[in-house]
Parts: sequence; C-alpha cells; structure tokens
Amino acid sequence: MILLAITPGTGFGAGRWKSVLRSGVDAFLIREKELPTRQLLEAARWCQDTAPEVALWVAGRLDVAWTTGCGLHAPEAYPDLEACPVPLSRPLHAESQWPDRSAAAQLLVSPVFSSPGKGTPWGPERLRRFLDSLPTEGPRLLALGGVEPANAASFSHPRLAGFAAIRPFWTGDPERAVSDFRQTGTQPSPGL
Repeated sequence: MILLAITPGTGFGAGRWKSVLRSGVDAFLIREKELPTRQLLEAARWCQDTAPEVALWVAGRLDVAWTTGCGLHAPEAYPDLEACPVPLSRPLHAESQWPDRSAAAQLLVSPVFSSPGKGTPWGPERLRRFLDSLPTEGPRLLALGGVEPANAASFSHPRLAGFAAIRPFWTGDPERAVSDFRQTGTQPSPGL
C-alpha cells in the first residue's frame, strides 16, 4: 500500500515536515502555493536530503520538479503536458477524464468522500465500478479526499495502489496515522 502525504498549504516548517517525512509514508507531495520559487526549491531539496527514500512530488511547478528531479503533480487547471520530462501525477475527478490522463504515472482519484470545496464524492461503489473497468496496467491510482484509516478499508481493490491524504498526517501523530492506515487490512497492489 502506497501512502502519500500532502502538505497542508501552511508553509514550510522543518520540524513538522520532518516528522511526516520520517513517519513511514511512501511519498510526499509539496502543495504550497504561497511559497516563492526559491523557497519552494529549497524545501524540495531539504525533503530529498531529509528523507531520500520517500518519493517526492511538487504541485504545479514544473521548473522546481525538473530542477530537483522529483515528480510533478499537475492540478486540474494545469495545461496538458504531452511529453513531460519528469514523472507526472494528475487529479481524476470523473471517469470521463481517464482517456486523457491514463498516460500519467499517478492519478489521484478525488474526492472519494465528502471534502470541503471538492465537489461530489465518488463513494465506495462508484469507485469500485470504475476500478473494475480499468486495465490491470497503467498509472498508479491513489484515493484522495476525506480518506482516513477508519474508512480506508471500504476502498480495498486490486487496482487501487493506496491513499493520499492531508489531515491524517498533519493533525496528531503522523506515525500513528501511518500505522493505522497499514492496519486497515487493505492490501491494494502498487499499480506500477
């Protein structure tokens, strides 16, 4: 199971970021829209130095992803990239987006549960039907949006690689959140 921690958008904080990076997560997405380029670049390099074993993604900044050699998460309004020079992650809000986004390395299916300002949730049944319709090969799929250890088991599916989240890793003890996710009994396949 892949666990992706997404930063909460409150700026860089070495102590808190370090505790999440070293909590046992597999990947880390820097989503800090307010950080100037130089600070975002420094934060990405700091993450790589602090936890080189954790896959790093940067939201919306191809220049930073390219410079640091990490992945790019291209948000919904980001222009299409036909040939991305770094690993590409995209959101997936509807089944109809699959044909245009299935070449990405990673898709964040969102929101799976109700999340403030995130539109109609997929819910377990719709997500399961969608996952059943997909080929076994293709991008890594992570469920995002209202996902926490208590409800993660409802999304167990061989095509789902894991979960992406903000709150479970940033409120409370991130190591406990990782442990709780891993104890849900879900064993999705990596997807890549």
